[in-house]
Amino acid sequence: MNADLTKTLTISASAMDAQTVRLRVIAENLANQDTTGSSPGADPYRRKTVTFENRLDTAAGTETVGVKGIGKDNGQLPLRYDPSNPAANAQGYVKLPNVNSFTEMMDMREAQRSYNANVAVMQATRTMLNRTIELLK
Repeated sequence: MNADLTKTLTISASAMDAQTVRLRVIAENLANQDTTGSSPGADPYRRKTVTFENRLDTAAGTETVGVKGIGKDNGQLPLRYDPSNPAANAQGYVKLPNVNSFTEMMDMREAQRSYNANVAVMQATRTMLNRTIELLK
């Protein structure tokens, strides 16, 4: 039984680590949602994305989740007419980041809910471990 509870803690901890990375990337995206290029026609900040993968934790003997990688969203970059901007092209258009604050906020809420669910699992597991210890006394 103790090994199963340890596996539960390992799984929840790995999920919390993965969601922490996701929240950091979302914060970076939001912080750079207005970052344009610094020279005419230069590309602005591109939205970053996080991908997850299953990982085998050999020490615990269970599958966990981990961050596979942090990539860039290659979606279209919106244009805004602003000929006075140093990043404006010859036609006066500036490429803007492909960060949508609404999408980022929804991703943030999803990551937060997942993180909180794993905190609840860890708290329940800790309670079960404490009860087991009390029974063994």
